[in-house]
Amino acid sequence: MPIRPAYLAALSLAVLGVAGGTLSAARPDVPANFPEPPARKAIPAGNQVAVLAGGCFWGMEGVFEHVKGVQSVVSGYAGGAKADATYSKVSTETTGHAEAVRIVYDPAKVSYGTLLKIYFSIAHDPTQVNRQFPDTGPSYRSAIFPQTAEQRRIAIGYIAALDKADVFSKPIATKLEAGSFFPAEAYHQDFMRKNPNNSYTSRYDKPKIAALKKRYPALFKG
Repeated sequence: MPIRPAYLAALSLAVLGVAGGTLSAARPDVPANFPEPPARKAIPAGNQVAVLAGGCFWGMEGVFEHVKGVQSVVSGYAGGAKADATYSKVSTETTGHAEAVRIVYDPAKVSYGTLLKIYFSIAHDPTQVNRQFPDTGPSYRSAIFPQTAEQRRIAIGYIAALDKADVFSKPIATKLEAGSFFPAEAYHQDFMRKNPNNSYTSRYDKPKIAALKKRYPALFKG
């Protein structure tokens, strides 16, 4: 099992009190009355797909697996070529990929806008540039990969609304990107479920799931 890039350095930072181990709802710059996303024009028929990048895909996967209406979550790589979509290559930070998750959801139970609300308020810190806490490099960037024109409209509108509301103390770094999604290696899938005592996810990802349950109990599933 490979060690997360920069994790050993993160442990040193944590000793100094630099690395943030309590995320999302614990951040003082995330208000309790987080703005609502733009309204959708209609409920799409059948299951839909969302692709989001926000740092280590272990935690992103773990958060969205606990959202009602989400059917499945797959960890993978988005924004680069298929031939380079391997952990060893992506970790060189030269392939153009972002660690991302592919979320299959039932739009009759949870909207794309609601997924984005969780993404911005719980799943990661959208103000960090080419990093998420201990992990640094463009593969850990904040990026949305819209799968439809309607998803693009909602994402653009929501980022604009968050900016206007001055939700965060720093500018939102999230970009809208295009590109295919490629599943990651099998050992990355359902990582938190398979490795409940992993030190990395215990420090950086379990607090996100706790925040999801506390902040949005009606959306949480065990």
